[in-house]
Amino acid sequence: MSSLSWLVTNFLAAFLLPPLSLIIIGGYGLLLLRRRQAWGKALIGISLAALWLLATPFVGGGLLDALKPPVNVPNAAEADAIVILGGGTYYDTVEYGGDTVGRFTLERVRYGAWLARKLDKPVLVTGGNPDGGRPEGQLMRETLEREFGVKVRWVEDRSETTRENARYSAALLKQAGIGRIYLVSHAWHLPRALPEFEREGLRVVPAGTGYSRTRGPRPLDFVPNAKGLYDSYLAMHEGIGLVWYRIRN
Repeated sequence: MSSLSWLVTNFLAAFLLPPLSLIIIGGYGLLLLRRRQAWGKALIGISLAALWLLATPFVGGGLLDALKPPVNVPNAAEADAIVILGGGTYYDTVEYGGDTVGRFTLERVRYGAWLARKLDKPVLVTGGNPDGGRPEGQLMRETLEREFGVKVRWVEDRSETTRENARYSAALLKQAGIGRIYLVSHAWHLPRALPEFEREGLRVVPAGTGYSRTRGPRPLDFVPNAKGLYDSYLAMHEGIGLVWYRIRN
Protein backbone atom coordinates (compact mmCIF):
# COMPACT_ATOMS: atom_id res chain seq x y z
CA MET A 1 0.00 0.00 0.00
CA SER A 2 1.41 3.39 -0.99
CA SER A 3 2.17 6.01 1.66
CA LEU A 4 -0.48 8.74 1.53
CA SER A 5 2.00 11.61 1.91
CA TRP A 6 4.26 10.16 -0.78
CA LEU A 7 1.29 9.65 -3.09
CA VAL A 8 -0.04 13.19 -2.60
CA THR A 9 3.40 14.75 -3.10
CA ASN A 10 4.02 12.88 -6.33
CA PHE A 11 0.48 13.54 -7.59
CA LEU A 12 0.91 17.29 -7.11
CA ALA A 13 4.39 17.24 -8.62
CA ALA A 14 3.01 15.58 -11.77
CA PHE A 15 1.04 18.76 -12.56
CA LEU A 16 4.28 20.77 -12.61
CA LEU A 17 6.27 18.35 -14.73
CA PRO A 18 6.17 17.41 -18.41
CA PRO A 19 4.26 16.01 -20.15
CA LEU A 20 1.18 16.66 -17.96
CA SER A 21 1.98 20.33 -17.39
CA LEU A 22 2.28 20.88 -21.15
CA ILE A 23 -0.95 18.97 -21.82
CA ILE A 24 -2.75 21.21 -19.34
CA ILE A 25 -1.39 24.37 -20.98
CA GLY A 26 -2.35 23.15 -24.45
CA GLY A 27 -5.76 21.97 -23.28
CA TYR A 28 -6.51 25.32 -21.70
CA GLY A 29 -5.48 26.96 -24.95
CA LEU A 30 -8.04 24.83 -26.81
CA LEU A 31 -10.77 25.93 -24.40
CA LEU A 32 -9.88 29.58 -25.03
CA LEU A 33 -10.03 29.36 -28.82
CA ARG A 34 -13.71 30.36 -29.02
CA ARG A 35 -13.60 33.27 -26.59
CA ARG A 36 -10.01 34.53 -26.86
CA GLN A 37 -8.56 33.07 -30.01
CA ALA A 38 -5.23 34.89 -29.81
CA TRP A 39 -4.60 33.72 -26.25
CA GLY A 40 -5.71 30.20 -27.09
CA LYS A 41 -3.38 29.96 -30.07
CA ALA A 42 -0.52 31.37 -28.01
CA LEU A 43 -0.95 28.77 -25.27
CA ILE A 44 -1.18 25.92 -27.76
CA GLY A 45 1.94 27.20 -29.50
CA ILE A 46 3.78 27.50 -26.20
CA SER A 47 2.87 23.96 -25.17
CA LEU A 48 3.95 22.48 -28.50
CA ALA A 49 7.20 24.48 -28.60
CA ALA A 50 8.04 23.53 -25.02
CA LEU A 51 7.28 19.88 -25.73
CA TRP A 52 9.57 19.96 -28.77
CA LEU A 53 12.43 21.60 -26.89
CA LEU A 54 12.17 19.50 -23.74
CA ALA A 55 12.05 16.31 -25.80
CA THR A 56 15.32 17.01 -27.58
CA PRO A 57 18.42 15.26 -26.18
CA PHE A 58 20.25 18.60 -26.47
CA VAL A 59 17.93 20.29 -23.96
CA GLY A 60 17.16 17.28 -21.77
CA GLY A 61 20.80 16.26 -21.46
CA GLY A 62 21.86 19.85 -20.95
CA LEU A 63 19.42 20.31 -18.07
CA LEU A 64 20.68 17.16 -16.36
CA ASP A 65 24.32 18.12 -16.88
CA ALA A 66 23.65 21.53 -15.31
CA LEU A 67 22.72 19.78 -12.05
CA LYS A 68 25.80 17.59 -11.84
CA PRO A 69 28.60 18.67 -9.49
CA PRO A 70 32.24 18.36 -10.62
CA VAL A 71 33.51 14.80 -10.95
CA ASN A 72 35.04 13.47 -7.74
CA VAL A 73 36.95 10.18 -7.55
CA PRO A 74 36.95 9.22 -3.85
CA ASN A 75 40.07 7.96 -2.09
CA ALA A 76 40.30 5.81 1.03
CA ALA A 77 41.40 8.62 3.35
CA GLU A 78 38.34 10.84 2.92
CA ALA A 79 35.60 8.99 4.82
CA ASP A 80 34.75 5.91 6.88
CA ALA A 81 31.64 4.40 5.27
CA ILE A 82 29.75 4.24 1.98
CA VAL A 83 26.07 5.20 1.84
CA ILE A 84 24.11 4.12 -1.25
CA LEU A 85 20.76 5.78 -1.96
CA GLY A 86 17.87 3.84 -3.46
CA GLY A 87 16.44 5.03 -6.76
CA GLY A 88 13.35 2.93 -7.52
CA THR A 89 12.03 -0.63 -7.59
CA TYR A 90 10.78 -3.05 -10.25
CA TYR A 91 7.67 -4.65 -8.76
CA ASP A 92 6.45 -8.24 -9.17
CA THR A 93 8.99 -9.18 -11.82
CA VAL A 94 8.39 -12.48 -13.58
CA GLU A 95 12.03 -13.33 -14.29
CA TYR A 96 13.18 -12.71 -10.71
CA GLY A 97 10.07 -14.01 -9.01
CA GLY A 98 9.16 -10.82 -7.16
CA ASP A 99 10.38 -7.30 -6.44
CA THR A 100 13.92 -6.31 -7.37
CA VAL A 101 16.03 -3.16 -7.67
CA GLY A 102 15.07 -0.77 -10.46
CA ARG A 103 17.34 0.72 -13.09
CA PHE A 104 18.61 3.71 -11.12
CA THR A 105 19.03 1.69 -7.93
CA LEU A 106 21.02 -0.95 -9.81
CA GLU A 107 23.34 1.67 -11.29
CA ARG A 108 23.96 3.12 -7.84
CA VAL A 109 24.47 -0.30 -6.29
CA ARG A 110 26.96 -1.22 -8.99
CA TYR A 111 29.05 1.90 -8.36
CA GLY A 112 28.75 1.45 -4.60
CA ALA A 113 30.03 -2.12 -4.93
CA TRP A 114 32.96 -0.91 -7.02
CA LEU A 115 33.81 1.69 -4.39
CA ALA A 116 33.48 -0.80 -1.53
CA ARG A 117 36.01 -3.12 -3.16
CA LYS A 118 38.34 -0.25 -4.03
CA LEU A 119 38.23 1.56 -0.68
CA ASP A 120 37.50 -1.36 1.69
CA LYS A 121 34.83 0.57 3.59
CA PRO A 122 31.60 -0.68 5.21
CA VAL A 123 28.35 -0.12 3.31
CA LEU A 124 24.96 1.27 4.31
CA VAL A 125 21.99 1.03 1.95
CA THR A 126 18.94 3.22 2.34
CA GLY A 127 15.44 3.10 0.88
CA GLY A 128 11.94 2.27 2.09
CA ASN A 129 8.77 1.23 0.29
CA PRO A 130 6.58 4.34 -0.16
CA ASP A 131 4.85 2.78 -3.17
CA GLY A 132 4.33 -0.62 -1.57
CA GLY A 133 6.24 -3.86 -2.07
CA ARG A 134 9.43 -4.84 -0.31
CA PRO A 135 11.65 -2.06 1.06
CA GLU A 136 14.40 -0.91 -1.29
CA GLY A 137 17.04 -1.24 1.39
CA GLN A 138 16.43 -4.98 1.66
CA LEU A 139 16.47 -5.44 -2.12
CA MET A 140 19.72 -3.46 -2.34
CA ARG A 141 21.38 -5.61 0.30
CA GLU A 142 20.36 -8.80 -1.50
CA THR A 143 21.68 -7.48 -4.82
CA LEU A 144 24.99 -6.35 -3.34
CA GLU A 145 25.63 -9.55 -1.46
CA ARG A 146 24.33 -12.12 -3.96
CA GLU A 147 25.28 -10.51 -7.26
CA PHE A 148 28.27 -8.30 -6.42
CA GLY A 149 29.75 -10.19 -3.47
CA VAL A 150 29.82 -7.10 -1.23
CA LYS A 151 28.65 -7.37 2.38
CA VAL A 152 26.25 -4.73 3.72
CA ARG A 153 26.67 -3.66 7.34
CA TRP A 154 23.62 -1.43 7.76
CA VAL A 155 20.17 -1.46 6.15
CA GLU A 156 17.86 1.54 6.46
CA ASP A 157 14.45 0.54 5.10
CA ARG A 158 11.94 3.04 6.53
CA SER A 159 12.57 6.18 4.49
CA GLU A 160 10.18 7.57 1.88
CA THR A 161 12.11 10.65 0.75
CA THR A 162 15.70 11.82 0.32
CA ARG A 163 15.33 13.81 3.53
CA GLU A 164 14.31 10.69 5.42
CA ASN A 165 17.15 8.75 3.78
CA ALA A 166 19.50 11.21 5.46
CA ARG A 167 17.74 11.34 8.82
CA TYR A 168 17.43 7.59 9.39
CA SER A 169 20.83 6.74 7.92
CA ALA A 170 22.56 9.33 10.10
CA ALA A 171 21.05 7.75 13.21
CA LEU A 172 22.48 4.33 12.29
CA LEU A 173 25.89 5.76 11.42
CA LYS A 174 26.19 7.86 14.57
CA GLN A 175 25.44 4.80 16.70
CA ALA A 176 28.49 3.21 15.07
CA GLY A 177 30.61 6.32 15.65
CA ILE A 178 30.82 7.26 11.97
CA GLY A 179 30.66 10.91 10.94
CA ARG A 180 32.25 10.91 7.47
CA ILE A 181 30.65 9.18 4.50
CA TYR A 182 30.89 8.71 0.77
CA LEU A 183 27.43 9.37 -0.65
CA VAL A 184 26.58 7.30 -3.72
CA SER A 185 23.78 8.46 -6.01
CA HIS A 186 23.32 9.73 -9.54
CA ALA A 187 25.25 12.92 -10.13
CA TRP A 188 22.06 14.85 -10.93
CA HIS A 189 20.57 13.80 -7.57
CA LEU A 190 23.53 14.80 -5.42
CA PRO A 191 22.72 18.56 -5.26
CA ARG A 192 19.52 17.65 -3.42
CA ALA A 193 20.92 14.75 -1.38
CA LEU A 194 24.22 16.24 -0.15
CA PRO A 195 22.71 19.12 1.90
CA GLU A 196 20.25 16.74 3.57
CA PHE A 197 23.02 14.49 4.89
CA GLU A 198 25.09 17.50 5.93
CA ARG A 199 22.10 18.85 7.86
CA GLU A 200 22.26 15.67 9.94
CA GLY A 201 25.81 16.53 11.02
CA LEU A 202 27.66 14.24 8.63
CA ARG A 203 30.71 15.15 6.60
CA VAL A 204 29.86 14.08 3.07
CA VAL A 205 32.15 13.17 0.17
CA PRO A 206 30.16 13.09 -3.10
CA ALA A 207 30.42 9.84 -5.04
CA GLY A 208 28.27 10.42 -8.09
CA THR A 209 27.57 8.02 -10.92
CA GLY A 210 26.07 8.71 -14.32
CA TYR A 211 28.73 11.06 -15.62
CA SER A 212 29.72 11.01 -19.29
CA ARG A 213 32.32 12.91 -21.28
CA THR A 214 31.08 16.13 -22.85
CA ARG A 215 30.82 16.04 -26.62
CA GLY A 216 29.67 18.47 -29.22
CA PRO A 217 26.00 18.34 -30.25
CA ARG A 218 25.07 16.10 -33.16
CA PRO A 219 22.19 16.72 -35.60
CA LEU A 220 20.07 14.00 -33.96
CA ASP A 221 20.40 15.76 -30.59
CA PHE A 222 17.89 18.32 -31.87
CA VAL A 223 15.33 15.68 -32.88
CA PRO A 224 12.72 15.05 -30.14
CA ASN A 225 12.56 11.60 -28.60
CA ALA A 226 11.30 9.91 -25.44
CA LYS A 227 14.70 9.87 -23.75
CA GLY A 228 15.14 13.60 -24.21
CA LEU A 229 11.76 14.23 -22.60
CA TYR A 230 12.56 11.87 -19.74
CA ASP A 231 15.88 13.60 -19.09
CA SER A 232 14.03 16.93 -18.96
CA TYR A 233 11.51 15.37 -16.58
CA LEU A 234 14.29 14.15 -14.25
CA ALA A 235 16.04 17.54 -14.28
CA MET A 236 12.83 19.43 -13.54
CA HIS A 237 11.87 16.94 -10.85
CA GLU A 238 15.19 17.55 -9.10
CA GLY A 239 14.84 21.31 -9.54
CA ILE A 240 11.39 21.30 -7.94
CA GLY A 241 12.73 19.12 -5.13
CA LEU A 242 15.57 21.54 -4.47
CA VAL A 243 13.21 24.50 -4.29
CA TRP A 244 10.74 22.62 -2.07
CA TYR A 245 13.43 21.54 0.40
CA ARG A 246 14.76 25.10 0.63
CA ILE A 247 11.27 26.42 1.30
CA ARG A 248 10.74 23.85 4.04
CA ASN A 249 14.11 24.67 5.57
